Amino acid sequence: MTNTPTAAPVSPAGAADPSRWLRVHHPRASAAARLVCFPHAGGTANAFTALSAALPEDVELLAVQYPGRQDRRGEPCAQDLSELASGVAQALAGYDDRPLFLLGHSMGALVAFETARLLEERGTVARLFVSAARPPAQDWQEPDLSLVGDEELTAGLRRLGGIPEPLLADPEIAAEILRLLRADHRALLRHRCAPDTRVAAPVTVLLASADPKNSLEQMADWAHHTAGGHEVAALSGGHFSLLERPGESAPPLTRRIREDLARPAAAATSATSAAPDAAPLADLVRELMMEGLAGRTPRLSTDLTALEAAAGEVMAPEAFAYVSGTAGSGATGRANRTAFDRRQLVPRMLRGTRRTDTSVTLFGQRLPAPVLLAPLAAQQVAHPEGESATARAAAATGVPMVVSTFASRTLEEVAGAAGDHPRWFQLYLPSDRAVGESLVRRAEASGYGAIVVTVDATHLGFRPAELDSGYSPFLRGTGIANFTGDPVFRAGLPADADATQAVLRWAQISTDPTLTWEDLAWLRGLTRLPLLVKGVLHPDDARLALEHGADGVVVSTHGGRQLDGGVSSLDALPAVRAAVGPDVPVLMDSGVRTGSDVVKALALGADAVLYGRPYVYGLGLDGQRGVEHVLRCLLTDLGLALALTGCASLADVGPHLLANGDRR
Repeated sequence: MTNTPTAAPVSPAGAADPSRWLRVHHPRASAAARLVCFPHAGGTANAFTALSAALPEDVELLAVQYPGRQDRRGEPCAQDLSELASGVAQALAGYDDRPLFLLGHSMGALVAFETARLLEERGTVARLFVSAARPPAQDWQEPDLSLVGDEELTAGLRRLGGIPEPLLADPEIAAEILRLLRADHRALLRHRCAPDTRVAAPVTVLLASADPKNSLEQMADWAHHTAGGHEVAALSGGHFSLLERPGESAPPLTRRIREDLARPAAAATSATSAAPDAAPLADLVRELMMEGLAGRTPRLSTDLTALEAAAGEVMAPEAFAYVSGTAGSGATGRANRTAFDRRQLVPRMLRGTRRTDTSVTLFGQRLPAPVLLAPLAAQQVAHPEGESATARAAAATGVPMVVSTFASRTLEEVAGAAGDHPRWFQLYLPSDRAVGESLVRRAEASGYGAIVVTVDATHLGFRPAELDSGYSPFLRGTGIANFTGDPVFRAGLPADADATQAVLRWAQISTDPTLTWEDLAWLRGLTRLPLLVKGVLHPDDARLALEHGADGVVVSTHGGRQLDGGVSSLDALPAVRAAVGPDVPVLMDSGVRTGSDVVKALALGADAVLYGRPYVYGLGLDGQRGVEHVLRCLLTDLGLALALTGCASLADVGPHLLANGDRR
């Protein structure tokens, strides 16, 4: 290895000797942001040369040079990672003129994390990127390399990749690589981090699909180490994908940096254009137009009806068929959309509705909008993070999430991702009542604010898209986490039960086709949480639900997935509202796509809607960011629809908003 760096040291005025620590491979004086990169164990600042070249002109890369290597070979290697973090944080003291983004690869991710903690005392970290690295409180299960021979260690490096073979074949260079690797590993083994240690900045986890050292499950705990939300961005390749494929790594980094830079600018623009006591209705519209001036367009369409086709292009065919499929000929699914299209809103002018109040109170809790995320099962088929990504997006946009019994993450995991944000739990009552009670108790203990019991899926609908592909996520182990993670369910399995036995037991007890209204009364006696019955379409069933203890109902066709040729939810809504009276909470789902659809549902008697497939399409297209995009579009459209119909708040919404003949 050479002792001569390939980039010049940097020395801004006022910095504490940054030339020892930082290298700039491609100076960009006009860059809008800086990306500070921390190398892996045994690595040098040169590791990021190719990535620096791949970044656009508006991002300047600062590569960290650890002591003990190249031009710093005369210095002793660091004894622990906090020593490295302290040095970098001091070197960055003069770099507060532009937003700082930190990126650490492998061991460097832990150094970047500790550096972010120090820098946040000055509030200078915009985002932390971590690549090929387990969370800081997790046991990395690294061996003591002082006990590993040179040949064995070199063979391991060859398997992992990242170091060109000619370097490993050169005895002098190989010896230097092993020296640095062992020294850095000693510092890594000394590192300790408490499970509740967090940074304020959001965290983006870069995970390569073929990384032999790290898995998606191991990355999940990064969510516990940030107060700013976390997401996973997928890369192709192996452990060193970030460094070996800079052409693929640069776009997700650049996109996220630019999005983070755009948010403060958009907020400032909005603040200057709004009255002191009023927020503008269309922050998203203004933000996207500002982005357009800079030549940038949104990653996903703002047409929420177009997301299904877009998701169909990227999701696995069988997964897309599962999410999008409907019962039989699809008549009920089509009827749900036709019912919305058939009704027309009548605009009203000059009502002074610069600001609209979209908030609603349900069961004593004030929600920012009459929208909750519908319980869609097995969301991991759309994105590896599944419901965890959805929960974070829901919290970021203020929309409560209703979590399915058949989620691919446990209700406790989803609660952790949601933080303090409101959430409800949807219950399929199992035939094993002890398991059902355990699910309810776990929901109570995890802070869920209501139980939504689904009653229209005690028999599986005849869904050709799923049947033709022979695909069920549940029989493949996805969507049963709340059962396999339940102590009562596990107690009913043999001690040596494997995954197949768990799936078979789930299939036996997960739903109960013998349910009656008396079972609802039993459930009512089990919990003091608000209880809603989901799947009601007949007014008599709505009355029976209330008689047997329900606090509210959800008018639903299960997204058209159960009875083919059934009545649409929107058409059934007015009669259900009339049956229960004005004071009982009535929600509806099935067919809702736009903000105008929400207004139509409210005009016909709903207090709120459950919003379903579009957010899962957003999840499949772009993970947490995709869900956030969908919800921001929906809420913006809702606010504008209210304003354009002359409504200052939801109290102004009623049948009078609909054209004559469309109110039934």
